[in-house]
Amino acid sequence: MAGHVNWDVTLRVDRLPEPDGEAAIRSQRQSGGGSAANVAAALSELGIETELIGSVGDDDHGLLARRELEAAGVSVSGVRVIEDADTAVKYLLVDDDGEVAILGNDGVNEAVTPDDLEPSRIRAADHVHLTGQRPDTAAAIARTASEAGGSVSFDPGRRLVDRDYGDALALADVVFVTDREATALLADESTAALVDDRIIVVTCGADGAEAYTPEGSFVHSGFDIEPVDTAGAGDAFAAGFLSTWLADGGVDRALAYGNACGSLTASRDGARSAPTPEAVEDVLTN
Repeated sequence: MAGHVNWDVTLRVDRLPEPDGEAAIRSQRQSGGGSAANVAAALSELGIETELIGSVGDDDHGLLARRELEAAGVSVSGVRVIEDADTAVKYLLVDDDGEVAILGNDGVNEAVTPDDLEPSRIRAADHVHLTGQRPDTAAAIARTASEAGGSVSFDPGRRLVDRDYGDALALADVVFVTDREATALLADESTAALVDDRIIVVTCGADGAEAYTPEGSFVHSGFDIEPVDTAGAGDAFAAGFLSTWLADGGVDRALAYGNACGSLTASRDGARSAPTPEAVEDVLTN
């Protein structure tokens, strides 16, 4: 697992404010965040041995983020602690419909450069999941993992549209995008051809998810839930999909499992509300 490690401050508001508008804060909570950290914690909850590569500052937020990951069973030996630096803090505004707006700064969540990587740590992993980070670092990790015979998945996130992730995408066996990001992926001639020879998983929010593979396409319409907080739902989906796909459960089953994980997370407060295998199976069988 490689990418951002953040500290999240979640503010429940009555509405997402318009320009020059105001919203009332109903509650506040704090917890670890960041896409890579969220996926790592969710995979650990699902019984997958997980290690994280990322960076935090030597401040209180960084200490809390690492402690929370360790408590979730994630190895943080690959997380760099940068002296005299601030951990990235994100402020998540969540309205009554579970919709999210995010404010924040990057802090030092992209301090890991290709020169900082430990190739032996990457080669030891059966699978590497990449999230949004420095393009050169993502490419270096993907290259090392592929050369060692490991599989690679990549969720580039919102920055897909303004960063050149071509090298990392070309090495990924599975690519995760939202429906909006899929449009950008297909519109770019350098990445449109990726659809032909790997798995492209498209998450569609409340409408479930789709997967496009060399063997054909698959669709799962998701589960009917009352959204509480959609932050982290996509990360939970990725964890659920990967845990099933890596166990040779098939793409169709992986979509259903991922949607169940995402739905459970969206129905609870906080981006780090990873579901248990028992809760997922309950959703799948009811």
